[in-house]
Amino acid sequence: MTTPVDSFADLGLSDSLLKTLADIGYETPSPIQAECIPVLLEGHDLIGMAQTGTGKTAAFALPLMEQIDVKLTKPQALVLTPTRELAIQVAEALQSYAKNLPGFHVLPIYGGQSYTIQLKQLSRGAHIIVGTPGRVMDHLERKTLNLDHLKTMVLDEADEMLRMGFIDDVEWILERTPEKHQTALFSATMPEQIRRVAQKYLVEPREIKIKSATATVAAIRQVYWQVSGMHKLDALTRILEVEEDFDAAIIFVRTKNATVELADKLAARGYAAAALNGDLNQQMRERVIEQLKSGALDIVIATDVAARGIDVPRVSHVVNYDIPYDTEAYVHRIGRTGRAGRTGNAILFVAPREIRMLRTIERATRSPIAPLTLPSRADVTNKRVAGFKEKVAEVLNAEGLDFFANIVAQIAEEQNVGAEEVAAALCQMAQEGKPLQIPGEDPAPARAPTPFGTDSRRPSSFAERERKPRGEERGERPRFEERGDKPRFEDRGDSRPRFEDKPKRAAPSGDMVRYRIDVGRDHGVQVKDIVGAIANEAGIESRFIGRIGLYDESSTVELPAGMPAEAANALKRTRVRGVPINLRPDEGRPDDAGERKFDGERKFKKKPYAER
Repeated sequence: MTTPVDSFADLGLSDSLLKTLADIGYETPSPIQAECIPVLLEGHDLIGMAQTGTGKTAAFALPLMEQIDVKLTKPQALVLTPTRELAIQVAEALQSYAKNLPGFHVLPIYGGQSYTIQLKQLSRGAHIIVGTPGRVMDHLERKTLNLDHLKTMVLDEADEMLRMGFIDDVEWILERTPEKHQTALFSATMPEQIRRVAQKYLVEPREIKIKSATATVAAIRQVYWQVSGMHKLDALTRILEVEEDFDAAIIFVRTKNATVELADKLAARGYAAAALNGDLNQQMRERVIEQLKSGALDIVIATDVAARGIDVPRVSHVVNYDIPYDTEAYVHRIGRTGRAGRTGNAILFVAPREIRMLRTIERATRSPIAPLTLPSRADVTNKRVAGFKEKVAEVLNAEGLDFFANIVAQIAEEQNVGAEEVAAALCQMAQEGKPLQIPGEDPAPARAPTPFGTDSRRPSSFAERERKPRGEERGERPRFEERGDKPRFEDRGDSRPRFEDKPKRAAPSGDMVRYRIDVGRDHGVQVKDIVGAIANEAGIESRFIGRIGLYDESSTVELPAGMPAEAANALKRTRVRGVPINLRPDEGRPDDAGERKFDGERKFKKKPYAER
């Protein structure tokens, strides 16, 4: 049985990296981190079996940071990820760990982003490359990416890369890495093909398997608000005011400094709030918790570690102001509410780029998290007015108002106004810095998505990206079954298959253009491979992809008209099952004999295998 590790300091990390982790808010390693970091620091190859959301990014990223020679501006580590979203997420994590490592540079490379930008950044030099297999292959073929100085190779979510048809590309890249380097493979499951890759390319790997915490409290209502159009603090105050049955709340943030800053801002807005973090001594910590229990405090802003062990029955709400790093942290956080047989409420703030983590939490906890509509100005005003009326009614029912009634009469006579105007003035005075009507306007509704994203502007760097996910599963490639019922057809000898019933999936709206690609059934391609490649490389949401026809040597696919040149160029170089698809408009036409001509030269006699 493995001894629990209570501190990152026990794992052999450097002092500068430990300081960075403390600043970020990491205090205790997760199980996957505690098991993997020492093994990777010792230089062993590794197979890590853990679900997404267990903290595995830090499990391989922190050892990578320790091995980097900043003076050598050549790629020393390569991380392969199945999707662009994950590539960006890993790159941002590495950048945050490099806070005390001046000169460090991590570069994400993925399909759909301009080659010009990537070539310019590669020429400047990068210490760690994080990329999707297709784009990494392109740069290796172009010789714009050199792996001669590679020390470590990481395959993140290997089973997902297999499911999306990238495993051949991964092997192609592995064959072009230096003979001597460290390899770490992370996968939630271990299919036979992944096991074969591990046996072929890893040298005496250590195998670590971690089970993730999946239990949640059934009595907890879980909702999320997608951060957009309003500052998080303003949204937080609106939500807290309108939430029903609000008694007390614990608000979770990532850093110690954030606990103090948010507590001060909430106090300035009239809330009884205090910070709870690792800098407080035991006596001060106990005092804050006692005040929360007694009602002297209504809100505590805490880090994950500081809130451990808190058992306060009156905590009706937990707010994840900053999304947690892993699912275990989320489970521990929301467990602070819904105690002693009571119902509880958990609210999660999610930035667009964090939707992937939201879906991971849903799967790990086996519980859907519903979207929360932000309360409007009218909602907040109505709530405040209702509370004000209740206070006034309580005072009206009390005795001893004759003295104050006499004062009101005197003011009305002296100012030559009615008693109602005097009452209105007193109401305004009684707001006590918390106006009944909040200033400003409601944020504009989110822009409707388009086939090529929610905004036509393209980001100039990964730091500027904040796109919505392309599919329901945080940018993961959708399965064919998820796109509607598979149409059945009878082969009656007609030029095209005749459908017995129409697919239930709604057809994409707008004009569509049919394209041909140079990959088909003979290459082992499936519909999901094509959908995944297009969604990942061109950023086209799966619901905007039209009918797909599979033939022996090629396939056709319908895509929205008006595709940006950048996306079209990316698709021309995209690979499916290791084959460049060479996307171009389909100029063929079906003739009376049921054959399919293309460019007047090649004939495709096979009817489509699948068509959507």
